[in-house]
Amino acid sequence: MLDRRHNKEQLLDDLESLMHDVGELSLRQDEQRPEAAALKTAQERLQYVLVSSPAIIYLLKLDDGQEVVASWVSDNVGALLGCRPPVEGYLQWWLENLHPDDRPGAETKIANLIKQDQLVSEYRFRHASGNYLWIRDEARLIRDAAGRPLECVGSWSDITERKQLEEQFRHAQKLEAVGRLAGGVAHDFNNLLTVIAGYTEIILSTLHEGDPLRDHVKQIHRAGERAAGLTRQLLAFSRKQILVPVALDLNSLLGDIEKMLGRLIGEDVELVVHLAPGLWAVRVDVGQFEQVVMNLAVNARDAMPQGGKLTIETANVVLDEAYVRLNPEARVGPHVLLAISDNGCGMDATTKARIFEPFFTTKGPEKGTGLGLATVFGIVKQSGGHLEVHSELGIGSTFKIYLPRHIEGAVAGKSVAGLKVAPRGTETVLLVEDEDEVRLLVRLVLERNGYKVLEARNPGQALLVCEQYEKTIHLLVTDVVMPDMNGRQLAERLLPMRAGMKVLYLSGYTDDAVVRNRVLDQDTPFLQKPFTTYALAIKVREVLDQ
Repeated sequence: MLDRRHNKEQLLDDLESLMHDVGELSLRQDEQRPEAAALKTAQERLQYVLVSSPAIIYLLKLDDGQEVVASWVSDNVGALLGCRPPVEGYLQWWLENLHPDDRPGAETKIANLIKQDQLVSEYRFRHASGNYLWIRDEARLIRDAAGRPLECVGSWSDITERKQLEEQFRHAQKLEAVGRLAGGVAHDFNNLLTVIAGYTEIILSTLHEGDPLRDHVKQIHRAGERAAGLTRQLLAFSRKQILVPVALDLNSLLGDIEKMLGRLIGEDVELVVHLAPGLWAVRVDVGQFEQVVMNLAVNARDAMPQGGKLTIETANVVLDEAYVRLNPEARVGPHVLLAISDNGCGMDATTKARIFEPFFTTKGPEKGTGLGLATVFGIVKQSGGHLEVHSELGIGSTFKIYLPRHIEGAVAGKSVAGLKVAPRGTETVLLVEDEDEVRLLVRLVLERNGYKVLEARNPGQALLVCEQYEKTIHLLVTDVVMPDMNGRQLAERLLPMRAGMKVLYLSGYTDDAVVRNRVLDQDTPFLQKPFTTYALAIKVREVLDQ
């Protein structure tokens, strides 16, 4: 950037020098004919400088510092602005085409130029099409022998791309900060919700159908489930959840949920699906990506209260370097595109800039949490993808998701529902959990299902129990993140002492970084909080039977 700025300043210096040479030669050409050749050379040099510059060069005549006349503008001005400035009335034309937010203080900038002899400013200027460009304006004042303002030589540069990148960077920083906060809050909530959900399930299992307390406990359980759903969305937005990615054909996934989408959006919305043949495979979490499609479909439905058309399309695309320069979070290479479009009310620029912020919503009270699109953003980013949004008021919106191509084949699948009755066992389990309420709940669930439970509130106690207990320990159930020693380090200390012992990890706050940083391997048995008592029983039995 400094080199570019230095080059532009050098260009203005050269231009002033060349203009002076041309002017001197023009005055003397009648008196000294041999100077004609030098004049031609100087003019050619000037033309070469102008053609070689990406900037617009302009000359303004100043009449007593008041009247401004555009005496000359380089020919590439049409390519930048779509028009040429008028010779007369230049100042009024310039002021009228400034963005309304940039007009205040414009006259002050001109006064500062008169005082300081040079000025650099950045502002939005209207193109002939009506769109605004960001312009960097560098101007220098030329004075006559008496020191009066005579001419202004300057340059315009299109810095729209730079401004867009700066705004994207600021927006990404803002979302990242909110995401870290959301992930931290979700961690504490997960432990609390595990306890709430677990004990309400246990109470429900002991109450008969006619018990008047049963409905009250059900309400508590439903509230816990809704809170758990919000927490999952926070974790998705902040990219603090464990994904279980598989190689997948998006066409198969969309085909499976097409009927469900039809019921979700209602009969007054036409669903149109265009699936590209020969679609490349991607690697995503099936359940999480179903949530992406559902959330975008619901968002589109809400944007069409009077009905409309929802279009879902897939395609193979290759993102090039030019695209990545404008979208720095994207990556060059082959991708699978999923586009979801509606012809609803659309969004203005202000709304569009905030749609991925958690808890931001344009819907009325009780009609939305503001986490739907935030969840979509988090899942796509955590899957290594890129999300692009196009929207215009009164026309509609299009969400484009680019997922990197996976080259090791495709396997479409869904999770398979487990048994209705929680499986039981008689094995011995060493339970290590630093949250007292969670540890007591897990112990109760395991003991109700027939297991013998050895309890430890920290890794130190777990080592002591393992040394003192003489019989077989079949399974270690441990939290991932604990003071002094994490769950994997504890397992590495215990496994040499207990050959054949299986390990199951629990955590309420983790993400794929935990896997990448080798705390857990990709295929390590793992159960994320909050979990149900049934899910715990299923997972314990599954690990023991491996």
